[in-house]
Amino acid sequence: MLTTIKYNNRNYGIDLSKPLDISIPMTGEISNVNAWNIDHPKIEPHTEGEFIGAVSKGAAINFNDIWFNPHAHVTHTECVGHITEEFHSINKNLNRFFFFAEVITIAPEKYQDDFVISRKQLQYAFGNKKRDALVIRTLPNLQDKLSRQYANTNPPYLLEEAAQFIVNKGIEHLLIDLPSVDKERDAGALLAHKAFWNYEGVLRKQATITEFIFVPNSVEDGTYFLNLQLAPFENDAAPSRPVLYKLE
Repeated sequence: MLTTIKYNNRNYGIDLSKPLDISIPMTGEISNVNAWNIDHPKIEPHTEGEFIGAVSKGAAINFNDIWFNPHAHVTHTECVGHITEEFHSINKNLNRFFFFAEVITIAPEKYQDDFVISRKQLQYAFGNKKRDALVIRTLPNLQDKLSRQYANTNPPYLLEEAAQFIVNKGIEHLLIDLPSVDKERDAGALLAHKAFWNYEGVLRKQATITEFIFVPNSVEDGTYFLNLQLAPFENDAAPSRPVLYKLE
């Protein structure tokens, strides 16, 4: 199922039958990926009186309640409303879903007591390319990213200069395999978030950050066609399913 698309005055083919899903599913188990010191998500039958919403318990249907936090439990895409007093909805701000994306791999470097992604690393990995979206895979890239418990582990993050580099390159959609682009405990500074959304100036309302992705090692660095699928939540963030397609 080869489809032709045009980008930078060149025609590319993409095979829609070969998606590369880089999202992490939510299971509702204790082993579900987690961050920010909150309980694990729950997916369980709705109960009301004697009714238990499970066919295995005698109901005609399966009827589950789901409890979760998009920032803590699942691949999610967020908008500037994540850090503003004024409400901004990801469902309203993201109204395009197909982009050309560059996948890069970076080993976070030591900085003071942390491991970070710096401007210099991004410059080396991304170069002078022009892309709509940037997908960052960090090393080491192990399967335990699918179930890692990040709370109180001080995961790697982006330096403010790195976020500003991404903005200067005209990238509007940043995807990363970490729980946050900022340090776990930074006293609310949120330097990378604020730089990315131009918090002190004209807000980049159309720009998004997607966290908690997982890019398998089988996906090579390079340019891809990205479909950023989003659950239609009127919230600052929503569960999402970014899917890459190789360019032919």
